[in-house]
Amino acid sequence: SGQVRGLCGTFNGDQRDEFTTPEGDVEPGVAAFANAFRAAGACPALGPGIPAPCDSFPGSRERAEAACAVLMGPAFQ
Repeated sequence: SGQVRGLCGTFNGDQRDEFTTPEGDVEPGVAAFANAFRAAGACPALGPGIPAPCDSFPGSRERAEAACAVLMGPAFQ
């Protein structure tokens, strides 16, 4: 607790600062938060509506389930 930051949030018990960007700003929405971590030119910026990634990109569901398994596993308990 209190030792993480970034896309995993802050895990400090205060949900108001979960969307803290690398610059230390707190974004009110998911798209602005995600765009703050985007590598320039690597992928398009998110707009106000979040796309359904599993519908848009083949193989995304399998990769997402594998990544979530790590986050839900013993390392993050």
